Amino acid sequence: MAETPRWAAEQFWKKVAIWVTAVSFLVLIVLTFDSLSKTSAGTSRVPSYSVINKHIGYTFDDRLNRYQPVIGQDEPLFNEVLSEAAAEHLVTLGKKTIQAKNCMNCHTLLGNGAYYAPDLTKAWLDPAWGDEKTREGLMLAFLQDPEANARTYGTGRKMPKLGITEAEARGIVAFLKWMSSIDTNGFPHNFKTAEEE
Repeated sequence: MAETPRWAAEQFWKKVAIWVTAVSFLVLIVLTFDSLSKTSAGTSRVPSYSVINKHIGYTFDDRLNRYQPVIGQDEPLFNEVLSEAAAEHLVTLGKKTIQAKNCMNCHTLLGNGAYYAPDLTKAWLDPAWGDEKTREGLMLAFLQDPEANARTYGTGRKMPKLGITEAEARGIVAFLKWMSSIDTNGFPHNFKTAEEE
């Protein structure tokens, strides 16, 4: 009777499976830490929360062939310069409110969510909200009472009244401004601000 070749033996493949699993697990750990270092707030692609104290623009970069966020001069949100801790608290409140109100059932954030309502990735820069002088007030009023402050542009789609408080609305506006500063490699594609039109 011929002896089974080593590469065909059951024990050989059990050992290979264990080694492949172990190596894959280590690679996954390395990739996870690498991704976290590039996607955490305070990195070159994801600015710190205090960026809400600055003007955020969006311009086309010929070298990269895509639109890029541009952080400009001081332009504090709600005319109040916030420390990093206070800005983080406000942005976190907005993020948690968006999660609690289940906004992704209708909206898209950073490519995730639904397509019934507008993409919110660069909502702070959307020309529909007007210029910097009126944007904050329009957004706050809309979030607290969408029916009275609707901006449907003939689509007939309306946001329901979600019982958002003024504090929560301020947090959402802060979150949307911060999110507009994130370098998303040009996503959403072909989005232009009022300054670019």
